[in-house]
Amino acid sequence: MLPRVDQTLHAIVTDLESRGLLDSTLILMMGEFGRGPVINKNAGRDHWTRVMSMVMAGGGLRHGQVIGSTDRRGSDIASRPVLPGDLAATVYRHLGIDPASQWIDRQGRPVSIVTDGGQPIAELG
Repeated sequence: MLPRVDQTLHAIVTDLESRGLLDSTLILMMGEFGRGPVINKNAGRDHWTRVMSMVMAGGGLRHGQVIGSTDRRGSDIASRPVLPGDLAATVYRHLGIDPASQWIDRQGRPVSIVTDGGQPIAELG
């Protein structure tokens, strides 16, 4: 029997904490899309790009909170959207990389490493 996601996440967080490594290790558990709030005709759920959930642990973050919410059906964002650029900025900050950094493309033009004006997720500290 394969371990369930919750058992696996618990195991890695517990192991890192016992070794004193949890604050310096950032754990992200997510997919590239959410699942639709309604069961489809095949008794499954479709890909849902408007809303998804994820878990962040370790990394010296402020934990034990939910950031954002969906509407009653779970089909659209109701409050505090977190965009991909915000997530990227948060990870870069954890790695000690300034999210405002740029790299230079082959034509010599600066390109931001964080897109869409993303900012580190303030609630995480």
